[in-house]
Amino acid sequence: MKYLIAGLGNMAPEYDDTRHNIGFEVVDCLAKEFGVVFKNDTLGDLAEFKHKGRTFVLLKPSTYMNRSGKAVRHWLTKKNIKKENLLVVLDDLNLPFGKMRLRAKGKDGGHNGLKDIDQMTGGNNYARLRIGIGNGFAKGRQVDYVLGKWSGEEAEKLPEIIKKAAEGVKAFGTLKLAFAMNQVNG
Repeated sequence: MKYLIAGLGNMAPEYDDTRHNIGFEVVDCLAKEFGVVFKNDTLGDLAEFKHKGRTFVLLKPSTYMNRSGKAVRHWLTKKNIKKENLLVVLDDLNLPFGKMRLRAKGKDGGHNGLKDIDQMTGGNNYARLRIGIGNGFAKGRQVDYVLGKWSGEEAEKLPEIIKKAAEGVKAFGTLKLAFAMNQVNG
């Protein structure tokens, strides 16, 4: 069984360590855990590992967040992965910092990365792991907040959150979705 794990973010260095790039941080954590290195390829950086008899293909789209769908569609096709074996990992400012929601499918919730994936793959029937980044921004400052660096307090808690999300990704590929949801959504 093969799974495509698309961590959403923006490739440019100025986006490193920003809230919007938490999807990249989760797939980076998995790559490190399994000793694999991302290689630049078509529409993104790719790494692959095996865990409990399953193949996990990690993708960091290079198309920028709002155009992630093109990369996701390309790699689903190229790697011959069923859409039900796709998991998108992303930030969510509607969830409190550190809270996670794993769902089998759902609406885009105003997230432009998900909107593009929905459009490019023909619907929203794929799993997504939303990681809360909170919404501690003044009115009209949403973009600055999402593209902003983690606060000191957030940065301290982040490794534990990323590790839990990485465990959720592995559970998605090795357990029934309902069990993985119980583990992550707790």
